Amino acid sequence: MNTPGGNTLSAAEHTCAMICAMSRFLPQACAALKAGTWDRKTYLGSELHGKTLAIVGLGRIGREVAKRMQAFGMITIGYDPIIPEEVTKEWGVESLSLEALWPRADYITVHTPLLPHTKNLVGEEVLAKCKPGVRIVNVARGGIVDEAALLKALERGTCGGAALDVFLEEPPTDTTLCRHPKVICTPHLGANTVEAQQRVAVEIAQQIVDMVKGKPLVGVVNAAALTHATSPASKDWIELAQALGCLGSHLSQPADTPASTVHIDLYGSEVSKMDTFLGSAVLVGLLRTTSPDGINMVNAPLLAQESGIDLTHHAHPHTPAPLIAAPEALVVRVSRGADTHVLLGGAAGGHATLYALDGCVWESGLTLSNNMLFFSASPSATPLATIATKLLEGQQAAVTSLLSSSPSSKERWHVVRTDSAVALGTTSIPGAQLRAQVTF
Repeated sequence: MNTPGGNTLSAAEHTCAMICAMSRFLPQACAALKAGTWDRKTYLGSELHGKTLAIVGLGRIGREVAKRMQAFGMITIGYDPIIPEEVTKEWGVESLSLEALWPRADYITVHTPLLPHTKNLVGEEVLAKCKPGVRIVNVARGGIVDEAALLKALERGTCGGAALDVFLEEPPTDTTLCRHPKVICTPHLGANTVEAQQRVAVEIAQQIVDMVKGKPLVGVVNAAALTHATSPASKDWIELAQALGCLGSHLSQPADTPASTVHIDLYGSEVSKMDTFLGSAVLVGLLRTTSPDGINMVNAPLLAQESGIDLTHHAHPHTPAPLIAAPEALVVRVSRGADTHVLLGGAAGGHATLYALDGCVWESGLTLSNNMLFFSASPSATPLATIATKLLEGQQAAVTSLLSSSPSSKERWHVVRTDSAVALGTTSIPGAQLRAQVTF
């Protein structure tokens, strides 16, 4: 969860403090005096009055910085791709393009998120366009200012100083930039105030209360699913998606081949609206076999991407699901190498139910629960008696056994449910092949 309003004032005040401290060399002069040196000439500062402050990003923090620095008599100009010029004018900020912004600035402060197009935004090319002696402030995110380019500009004297609260690597292992005499720096203190931490704590607590009560959530960072995950209507489908993903992972071979493709089809007016989070739920089930610890709907998409898994989905609001008469259904297609399995399920009655696997159908549905063993066999084979005997040899009894119907003559599925996992090893069963054992 994100609490964007909690630290606004603290981050803005820290930015203003950095600007003031940099203009008068306050940290350097303080350190020198504490070391026993009385040196007034070295620390000749400059007034902020009449100087131009360029603010890149005019969101909550950028606006608060502008308001405060205008009280010092600074001229405020800014850039924000979203906020109209007439709005920034009401704040006393002249809206400019980035190209027009750089040459006018005496001070530049950035207040944007770190995104691909903002990484190294203030770099060598930009610094070359600025006034000699321009001063740079970054209390936003490390990486927005190119640290290597900034160091070069400081050493050449084309940059008059820098105030940095954030760094590309935190804590920095290379402190060359921090130790430069024209740099003042702090260890990511922008939101580090008693008041900000209290506001953030209250906002997070309120978000958790709202989540438990099923209210819409504000500030979800990387899991849009979270808004719906606790609602009764979504919960059953999430459990189904995780179960289908888990079964698909166990069925897919070879198991040591990580690269996979997963495609889901959502059938029905209600389920089709869940495409934003059922894909994550499928990935949770799929990855649970290889990453059992800490896998959840928030981190599953990133872990899947890192594992080379490609997820796609398609919603069918008004198209009936194939093979079954139910108006709502989820189809998961899992491919690993040349091996592909197609699973069709529903959440009727609040239970994760499998209706079809690779074209073989259970018309009444197969509830995915307990420990289940999936055997494939030819349509003419009758291996259930042999399977039951093998289970008894392992001191296990089959609770239920279900045979699929098969539209094709290729194979049928024999599914046996037991109370707990079974150690069958590599023992062959005449007429049947154990394809997966899954505990739901």
